[in-house]
Amino acid sequence: MFAVLKSRRKALTGIAAIGVTLALAACEPIAGGGVSINPGAPVDVALILPGGWGNPGDDVLARNLRQAAEMAIADLDGVKIDLHVYNAGADAAATAAVARQAVDEGAKIILGPVFAQSANAAGVAVAASGVNVLSFSNNTEIAGGNVFVLGPTFENTADRLVSYAARQGKGRMMVVHDNNPAGELGLRAIRAAAAGTGASVVGTATYEFSQQGVVNAVPGIVSTIRDNGAESVFFTADTAGALPLLAQLLPEAGISNQTTQFIGLTRWDIPPATLAMPGVQNGWFALPDPALTAQFQARFTAAYGEAPHPIAGLAYDGIAAIGALIKQGNPDALTAAALTQSAGFAGVTGVFRLRPDGSNQRGLAIAQIQNGQVVVIDPAPRSFGGAGF
Repeated sequence: MFAVLKSRRKALTGIAAIGVTLALAACEPIAGGGVSINPGAPVDVALILPGGWGNPGDDVLARNLRQAAEMAIADLDGVKIDLHVYNAGADAAATAAVARQAVDEGAKIILGPVFAQSANAAGVAVAASGVNVLSFSNNTEIAGGNVFVLGPTFENTADRLVSYAARQGKGRMMVVHDNNPAGELGLRAIRAAAAGTGASVVGTATYEFSQQGVVNAVPGIVSTIRDNGAESVFFTADTAGALPLLAQLLPEAGISNQTTQFIGLTRWDIPPATLAMPGVQNGWFALPDPALTAQFQARFTAAYGEAPHPIAGLAYDGIAAIGALIKQGNPDALTAAALTQSAGFAGVTGVFRLRPDGSNQRGLAIAQIQNGQVVVIDPAPRSFGGAGF
């Protein structure tokens, strides 16, 4: 079983690396960070990409991010952006040098990079200049100061799922998490989300990442679920990791996925083959607005002849946010205060906004797997302040 899981993990390396969970020091906060612009003239925006170091997957990702950014620029109404594209590979030191070069060449804001270490390095490199960095990372460990993360975060996903579970009477949660930094971050996100709702974490369990490690952990997980009256089981594992085995073994051990609600912190529809697994049927997970996502994917494919990388839309969102702020005609359009406006922005996969701590909040839908199909059971909100936030 785990030999198969490992081969799928290799195929997803480009995605998984975005959420690298090493404890990285965030940049020092910069009060009022940002530089002034002339909103009536073209604004220089630097796009830092992970291509150019010989990894085919990262070259595809870099190309798709650039294409999505160019699509967004073409969609802007009355705003001119001069996009300067830099390939920095996956090396943090190289990325820092590129970030400094971009600012020296006039960049007023940086979009990218992808990997957490590189985003942190870029932020530190340009901190003294006051230039803000809108990274494609989803790792909130690096957020803060002049670094913002655009990627979907564990915290955002946990908030959405935990609050929904509480409203559905499934708020007594058992958290089963990987024994690694990602699992610990997921556990913290779920606990923090529960603290703000009527939900509660009634038990936790972890396992070593191996087939035998999961098998050995299952009896203890089952006992904890029963002893603490858990109404739901929240998994931090993804489909390239331990989720398939856990979803198989727990029902076999008497924890029915039809009576105990299984919930995933990660996407359970990637890869699509996951949807056929018996153990995930009836399970819940969160995802960006499916209708808007489909529209973007169709437009991208029509324009470029290939489907977009799963995170390509983040480049579109970054340009859309920058363009919306510039259009307001304020010379302080790209400061931290402007970037974190409470109204947020309209992205290609739904509404989103940046927070003062460098994290983000995105409108997510709640989906359930029914007979091998993804069914939205609670739609993504289309604005802030309503249901779903």
